[in-house]
Amino acid sequence: MMAASLLRRDKKAAAAYLKADLNRSDNTSGLRQLQDLLDVVLNPEKPATDTEALDWCKCLIAGGEGFEEFCKTVRSYDNATLCGLVWTANFVAYRCRTCGISPCMSLCAECFNNGDHTSHDFNMFRSQAGGACDCGDSNVMRETGFCRRHRLRTGENIPSIPRDLLLMSELVLPRFILCVIQYLRDGYTEPDTSAERDLQKVLQQLEPQISFLEELTKMGGAMRTILTKILTNQQAFKELSMGQEENMFAKNNYEKYLSALKNSGLVSMEEKAQSVASDSPVGAEGGADVLLGSTAPGSPDEASKEEDQDAGQSVGQRKRVKLSSSTKDLCIIESLKHKCFLEELLFWTIKYEFPQKMVTFLLNMLPDQDYKITFTKTFVQHYAFIMKTLMKSHESDTMSNRIVHISVQLFSNEELARHVTEECQLLDIMVTVLLYMMESCLIKSELQDEENSRHVVVNCSEALLKNNTYWPLVSDFINILSHQSVAKKFLEDHSLLMLWMSFVSFFQGMNLNKRELNEHVEFESQTYYAAFAAELEACAQPMWGLLTHCKVRETQEYTKTVVRYCLETLQIWFDAISFSDEPSPNQVTFHLPLHRYYAMFLSKAVKCQGLDLDSLLPDQEMLMKIMVHPLQIQACLSEIHSNMWVRNGLQIKGQAMTYVQSHFCNSMIDPDIYLLQVCASRLDPDYFISSVFERFKVVDLLTMASQHQNAVLDSEQERPMLEGALTFLVILTSLRIHLGMTDDEILRAEMVSQLCMNDRTHSSLLDLIPENPNPKSGIVPGSCSFEEVLSAVADFKAPVFEPGGSMQQGMYTPKAEVWEKEFDPIMVVLRTVYRRDVQSAMDRYSAFLKQSGIHTGNPWPPYKERTPLHPCYKGLIKLLHCKTLHIVIFTLLYKIWMDHQNMSEHVLCMVLYLIELGLDNQVQDSKEDEEPCIEEHCHDSWFPGTNLISNLHHVINFVRVRVPETAPEVKREAPPSTSSEESSYGQNLREAQVFSLVAERRRKFQEIINRSSSEANQVVRPKSSSTRWVPPGTPPQLVTEILEIRESMLSLLVKLHQKLSSKQNSLSASWLDNMDTSRHAHGDGITAIERILAKAATRSCQIKRSIQDICGKVSPPVPPKKNSPTDKKAMDKEERRQRARERQQKLLAEFASRQKSFMETAMDVESPETEAAMDLGASEMMESEVLYDCVICGQSGPSTEDRPTGLVVLLQASSVLGHRCKSEEAKKLPTCDEEHIYSADTCAVAHDVRLTLLQRFFKDSSCLQSVSIGWDGGVYVQTCGHTLHIDCHKSYMESLRNDQVLQGFSVDKGEFTCPLCRQFANSVLPCRPGRGSEAGAWHTPTNKKTSVLIKEVGDLQENLGLFPTESNLSKEMELVIKDIKNTTQKKYMDYGKNPGSPDNDFLFMYSVARTNLELELVHRGGNLCCGGASAAAKRSCLNQLFHVLAMHMRLYSIDSAYNPWTRLTQLTPSKEADSFDEERPEVPMLFRDVPSLLIIFVLTMPQPLRKEHFTCVVKMLYNLQFIQALAALSTKLSPDERQAWSSSGAIKKEEDEFSSLAVCLGLVPAASLAANAVNSASCLEWAVSAFPLVTQWCAEVNALSQVQAEQSLTLLVQDPQWAAPRLLQLPANYNIIFQYYHRKACTACKKVPKDPALCLVCGAFVCLKGVCCKQQGICECVLHSQHCGAATGIFLLINASVIIIIRGHRFCLWGSVYLDAHGEEDRDLRRGKPLFLCEERYRVLEQQWVSHTFDHINKRWGPHYNGL
Repeated sequence: MMAASLLRRDKKAAAAYLKADLNRSDNTSGLRQLQDLLDVVLNPEKPATDTEALDWCKCLIAGGEGFEEFCKTVRSYDNATLCGLVWTANFVAYRCRTCGISPCMSLCAECFNNGDHTSHDFNMFRSQAGGACDCGDSNVMRETGFCRRHRLRTGENIPSIPRDLLLMSELVLPRFILCVIQYLRDGYTEPDTSAERDLQKVLQQLEPQISFLEELTKMGGAMRTILTKILTNQQAFKELSMGQEENMFAKNNYEKYLSALKNSGLVSMEEKAQSVASDSPVGAEGGADVLLGSTAPGSPDEASKEEDQDAGQSVGQRKRVKLSSSTKDLCIIESLKHKCFLEELLFWTIKYEFPQKMVTFLLNMLPDQDYKITFTKTFVQHYAFIMKTLMKSHESDTMSNRIVHISVQLFSNEELARHVTEECQLLDIMVTVLLYMMESCLIKSELQDEENSRHVVVNCSEALLKNNTYWPLVSDFINILSHQSVAKKFLEDHSLLMLWMSFVSFFQGMNLNKRELNEHVEFESQTYYAAFAAELEACAQPMWGLLTHCKVRETQEYTKTVVRYCLETLQIWFDAISFSDEPSPNQVTFHLPLHRYYAMFLSKAVKCQGLDLDSLLPDQEMLMKIMVHPLQIQACLSEIHSNMWVRNGLQIKGQAMTYVQSHFCNSMIDPDIYLLQVCASRLDPDYFISSVFERFKVVDLLTMASQHQNAVLDSEQERPMLEGALTFLVILTSLRIHLGMTDDEILRAEMVSQLCMNDRTHSSLLDLIPENPNPKSGIVPGSCSFEEVLSAVADFKAPVFEPGGSMQQGMYTPKAEVWEKEFDPIMVVLRTVYRRDVQSAMDRYSAFLKQSGIHTGNPWPPYKERTPLHPCYKGLIKLLHCKTLHIVIFTLLYKIWMDHQNMSEHVLCMVLYLIELGLDNQVQDSKEDEEPCIEEHCHDSWFPGTNLISNLHHVINFVRVRVPETAPEVKREAPPSTSSEESSYGQNLREAQVFSLVAERRRKFQEIINRSSSEANQVVRPKSSSTRWVPPGTPPQLVTEILEIRESMLSLLVKLHQKLSSKQNSLSASWLDNMDTSRHAHGDGITAIERILAKAATRSCQIKRSIQDICGKVSPPVPPKKNSPTDKKAMDKEERRQRARERQQKLLAEFASRQKSFMETAMDVESPETEAAMDLGASEMMESEVLYDCVICGQSGPSTEDRPTGLVVLLQASSVLGHRCKSEEAKKLPTCDEEHIYSADTCAVAHDVRLTLLQRFFKDSSCLQSVSIGWDGGVYVQTCGHTLHIDCHKSYMESLRNDQVLQGFSVDKGEFTCPLCRQFANSVLPCRPGRGSEAGAWHTPTNKKTSVLIKEVGDLQENLGLFPTESNLSKEMELVIKDIKNTTQKKYMDYGKNPGSPDNDFLFMYSVARTNLELELVHRGGNLCCGGASAAAKRSCLNQLFHVLAMHMRLYSIDSAYNPWTRLTQLTPSKEADSFDEERPEVPMLFRDVPSLLIIFVLTMPQPLRKEHFTCVVKMLYNLQFIQALAALSTKLSPDERQAWSSSGAIKKEEDEFSSLAVCLGLVPAASLAANAVNSASCLEWAVSAFPLVTQWCAEVNALSQVQAEQSLTLLVQDPQWAAPRLLQLPANYNIIFQYYHRKACTACKKVPKDPALCLVCGAFVCLKGVCCKQQGICECVLHSQHCGAATGIFLLINASVIIIIRGHRFCLWGSVYLDAHGEEDRDLRRGKPLFLCEERYRVLEQQWVSHTFDHINKRWGPHYNGL
C-alpha cells in the first residue's frame, strides 16, 4: 500500500523522501518501499510508449533534485581519461598516420583540432560504419597526438564521489535495465513464425528508454562505473531475470527468452540429435557437422582424448574442427547461456540486427576498462551467433557496418586482443565460424575431371559472396592478425593452420571459365567481381597480415610450417581433382590461393629469413604439377587478348584485367610468376620451355617450313599467341620483383613504369602502386618513403589552365634520366591493364628521344640491365642456355629473315631480347666434362652444347621438316646436290636436324618420372602424322622434306641487320673495331642487333672472328629454293607504303591550311557593321550594302525585309550588375557565427529602394521613365558573331527536334548550338537591312545653332516616323522581343503599379539596352579609354540589339506634355495648383536618372540618328547632370556656408561662380585666378538662359510638400560609382569552411542538411537536393539561383569541395577551386587531405561569371529537373 501513497505524491517529493529513508543506517523499509514503487512503475505489461515510468526513474535517480542539475553534478566527478566519443555512419572524423599505432585509429574533429598535428600525415574521412574517438588511449595511438583535454591525465585531481549521490541509481537502474530487456523479449518474433515481423516498431517504442541509457553513459566515468557494476553483476541477473514466481507475465516472458536462445549455437538442436548417431568422419559431401566435429565431446577428458588422435587422421579426409582445449569453448557449438545483463543485452542487440541506438549505448560504455574486458569476452562468446544472424539478415549491409563498428573498437587494441585469444580461444572461434559460413555455399568443382572431382569450391553466385556478407568476419580476422602476439599464436597452432588451409582451399579453382567454342554465351555472368573480392579479402589479406610477422630469422619455423601445410593441402587438392600432368583444355580459373600462399611464404623465407630454397621445395614431380595451373593462366591471358575467348563475352576480358590490376597484381600475377620462376629454376629447362610453347599452342608454328598446319589455332591468332609466349619468357627471365630486388628498388620500378605510361596525379600514383611489399600508409622504418622515391624519379607539373577552360590537375612526369636509364618496357607490359597503355608508354618514350635528339626514328623498346639474381634462383638462367630455346630462336630468326607469315617486329624484338638476356647472364659453372663433345656423336642434335655463346656461331646445314605437299619447299626435281650421286644426298639426310617440341617434352617428362639416366642427347624420331587430329575438309598430306640452311644464329643476325637497314653490306668487316657503344642504348632494331653482336664479340674471340668472316663475305640474302615473288611483293609493299605516306602528307597539309583559314575568320567574328553606329571614329563607309554569310547554306548576301539574316545570340538573364558593391574589396565568406554578409549596399538594392521611394510620391508613368531596371534579372545578349538566314535557322531547328540523340540542351526552349562554332545559343537577332550611306549621314559636319538643333530633336521625337510595314523582318523582330521577355522572370519586368501597362514595357525595353551597355563597360574594365574593345566586345551585338529595341519602343508615343525633352530645354509655364488635380506630380528633373534619359531619347528617335542631333542630346543632358551634381553638393553645406554663398554667389552671377567654387575646393590656386578664369559653366551650352531653367528645376523639388526632407535628399544625391562585380572572398584553407558549414543547420528547416551548399555570390547557405526546403516542387538551390542570380547560381558543395553551376534548367559540375598540396582536386573529399584555395582557378570562375561565358566554356551540361 505504501507504493500507492507514494504514487499519489509529487514525484520529486517522493524521490527526496525515499532517498532520506535509504540514507538511514537501517534502510530496510526504504528498500521495501522503493521496490514496491518500482514494481508498479516499471511494469513491463504497460505499453512501452508510456513515458510515466521514465519520468519516475529520472526523478528517483536524481533523488529529489532536477535531473539536469543532477547530470551536471555527476559530470563534475568525471574521471575519464579517454574521449571515447561514439559516432555513426557519415560522421566526419580524422586519422593521423604519424600518431597512430593501429591503422584503425581515429579522432573526432574536436580532439583532432585541439591536438598538434602540423606536418603530420593525416586525413579527414567520412566514417562508413561508424567508430569511436581514440584520443587518450595509448594502446592505439602515441601520446604526443593526444589533445589538450586528454593529455592531462584528468583522473588524478578529481575529488572522489560522495556515496549518496549515486545511491538511488544503484537501486533503480537494475530494474530499469531489466524492464528494457523484458520489452525486447516480448517484442521479438522469429522471422519464420509470423509474416508480419516488425522489429523496427518495437525499437521505435523503446527509443526513449534506450536514449535515456545513452544519456547516462554520457555523464562520465562515475556513472559508467555504476552501470558496469549493474551490467556485469551475475547475482542480480539471477534474481531478477526470471521474474517472481507468482507473476505469469514474467514467466512467459522468460520462456520466450529461452526459446529464442535455443538455436544460438553453430549446431542447432535437431542437427545435434542426428549427429550423435554418426560419429565416423565423412567425405567432402557431408554437411557442416563434418567440419565442426560431429559430436560435441561431453566431458573434458573425452575432448582431450580426441586431441591426441588428431595428428593420426589421414590427410585425405577433411580434418574435423577441433577446438584446442576443454569444454569452455563448446559455447561456439552449443547454445549460449547468459550470466549477466550485459550478455543478454548483447544477445537481443544481435537478434534485433544491431539497432543503432543499442550499438551506441554499448560502445559509449567502452572507456570503462572493466566493462571493456567483459564486453569483449561477451562479444566473442556470441560470435558464432552473430554470423548466423548476419547470414539470415535481409539488411546485411547495414548490419555488417554495425558489427564492424563494434568489433574494430575491441580488436584494434593489441592488449585486449591477446587477452581474449588466450582466454576465449578467439582464433579458433573465428576460423571455425568462417569455415562454417563458407560451408553453406559449396558446390562441386568442375576443374579437370568434371564427373569425378571430389573437390568443393564456393559458389560465387551465392548472395553470401555476391554481397560480401563475409566481410565483417574477415575484416575482424585481418584486424587481429595485425597484432604480433596473436599472429604468433596462430602460426604456432598447427591444427588451426590446417583448418585455415582447408578454408583457403574452398577458394582454390572457384569461378571456373570454360571457353565457348560455338556460339556466344547468352548470359554474361558477373560472378567474377565476387570471386576476385573474395580471394583478395578472405585469402590474400590474411596472408599479407601473417607475412608481416615473418620478417626475421627468428620466425623461420613459422614459415616452414606454413609451407609444409600448403604443400600438403595442394597435394590433397591435386588428388581431389584427380590431376595427372595435363590441364584440361579450354578451362581457366584465375583463383589459386593455395599456390599463392606457397609462393609468398617461399619468397619471404628466402628474402628475409635466410632459409635455403631447396629445403622448402617438394620433389620434381610435385613441382611439375604446381607449375601447370599458373602457366595455364598466363597462356589464357594471351588467348583472351588474341580474341580466342570472345564468345564468352566481355566479362572474361574483365577478369584478365582485374588479375593484373594494381590492387590485385601483388596478390595474383606476381606470386604466380614468381612460382613459375621457382619451378623454372629447378626443373629441366628443355622440359619447361617446351611446356610453355605447348601451352601457348604455337608448337606447330615453330617450323622452318614456310607453311604449316595448326590444329588448335586460326592463323590470325598465331601471331599474337607467339608474341604472348615470347613476351612471357622475357618477363619470366627478366623480372626480379621476388628474386633479389630490395623493397625500395621495387617501389621505384613500379613508380617508373606507371609514370612512363602517363603523367599521373599524386593520388592516382598512390592508388596504382601495389600496397605490398611496401605499405604506403605509415612510414616503414629503414625504407625509402614514397615521397622520396617520387621526387627522385619525377618532376611536378603545376596545375595550369588551358585556353578552352579545361582545368588541369597537378601532375608528375618522369625526369629525363628516367627515360634514358630506367624505362623498362617489360615492367610496363606486366602492369598494364589496357594494351593501349603500352603503346602510350612507347609513344612518350619516342617523343622523349626525338626531343632530346638521341634517336629520331621509330624506336624499339629499350633493353634494361637487371639487378643480379639472388643465389637461390641462379637456376633460372639455365632457361636461357638450353637447346630447346636456342632451336626456337634459330627457327624464328630464320622465319623472320625469310618473311614467313605471322612473324612481326614484336616477335623479333622479343627474340633479340632473349638472346641479349642470355649474353648478359652466363651460366657460371659450365661443366664441360659432362657432355662428351665428340662431333660425329652429336651431328643430329642441332647444337653441340647448351651454352648460348658457343651455339651462336654454330652453323646448321640441313633441317628435316614436315610440310604440306603444296608447300614451295617440296622438291619436284632431282635433289640439287653438287654431285648427283645418292650417297651425298643420303649424307644430307643423315645430317638434317629434326625438331619436335612435343616429343622432346614427353621424353623429358618420362625421364624425370623414371629418374632414368639415359643420355640427354638421344635423337628422337618425329611422331608420325597419323596420331594427329585431322580437321574436316582434309588438308594436303604432310610429307617430310629436307631444307638446306647453312646458317648460324650469328649469320642470321647479320642478314637481318641488312634486311632492316635495307642496304647490302650494311656491316663492314671492320665495324666492330670502330664501334661506339654509348649510342646503342636507345634505337631501333638495327641498333639492337649491333648491340647484341658487339656484346657477343666482347664475350668471346671466336664469335668476333665469325662475325668478321660473315661480314666479309657479304652476300645478298637469296632465299633458297624459292622464286622471287616474296621479294617482289616486299618491294611493291614498300613502294605502296611510300605512296600512301605521300598522299597522307598532302591531305594533312591541305586540312591544316583549311583549319588555319577557319580559325582566322573565327577569331575575327565581328560582323562588318557591328558598332558602326556606336563608333564615332569610323571612317566613311562604302555605298554598298552590308553582306552576311549564312553558316548553314553557305550563301552570302544582304539581309532583306523578305529574307532577313540574323546573328546567332544567347540571351540570358543576369544579376551580375546588381551584385556590385561600393567597395573594391570583395565581401568575405562568414566562417563563424559573428560574421555576416549584408546585402543592403548592393547596386540592385540601392536602385530598388530608389524606385520604391519615387513611386510613393510621384506619378507612376513618370517614375518608370526616371530610372533603369535590369540590375537584377536584366537580359544580356551575346553572340558568337556568326550569321544565318532566319528561314535556314528554322529548318535547322526542325532537324534538331527530330534528332533523337541526347543533347545537352533543350530544343523545345529554342536552344541550339551554332552550326559553325558549336557555341551554345537560344535565339537569332535579325540584322536590319542597312546601307553604307547611313553611316555617311552620321558624319556630315554641322554648323547649325544649338537652338535649331534642339527644335529639330524635338520635332524628330514628335514625328515618330512611319510605322514599320508588316514584313518577315518585323515579324522576326517581334519574336525576338518575345524571346527577350521570356528570358527573364516576370518579377524582373513588372515594376509598375499596374502590371502589363505600356509604361512597364517601355521601361523594360530601354533597360535591356542599359544592362548591355553597363555590362560592356564592366567587361572593358570600367572605362572606355584604355585597351579599347575587349574580348567581350567580340561577343557584343549592341548595334543589332538597339535596332530591334528602337523599333519596338517607337510603338509607344510619349505624350508631348510630359516629354522630358521639353522640360530639359524650355521654361514651362507653371501649372496652377488646381485643387481638383489630385493626380500625383511628375518626377522632378533633378531626381531623374540621366543615362536612362539618354537611352530613351536615342531609342525613340528615328534611325539612323545624325551625329549633330546625338551631340545635342548629350549636351542638354550634361547640363542636367551638372546641375544635379551642384544640387547634391549644396545639400552638404553648413548653414554658414550657405549664407556666404548666397550673398557672394548672387552678386557674381554665373560667370565667377565656378571659379570661386574651384578655389574653395582647392582645385585651383587662388593666385592664378585672375590670369585665366576657369569656369565650368562656360562649358555648358544652355538652350534658354540658365538661371530661370535651373530655378524651375529647383522649384519642382521645393514644391513637394509631402516628401520629407531626408527622403528628398536620398533622391537628390545619386552615387553612380560601383566597383566591379566580385564573388565572395574565400578562406585559404578549406577546413575552415568545412568545419563551420558541414554541421550548420539550415535556416529554413532548422536541420543539418545532408548536402549543404553555399552560394558564392551572396553567401546564402542552402540544402542541395533537400526535400525539406522544396517549394512548389523546386529544390532550394534552383530556387536560390532564381532569386539571387536570375537563374544563374554558383554553389560550393561543402561535402564535396566542388562547385556546381546552375544555368536555367541545366547544371554542370565546374570543378574545384580548392586543391591539395599536390595540385589535385579532392572531389567528395575522398582522400581528405588538407585543401588550399587556388587563386588562379577562383579568378577564372569569377571571370566566367562576370563575362557570362559558363555556357560556352563548360561542356558537360545536364538537366536538373528542379531537383538540386
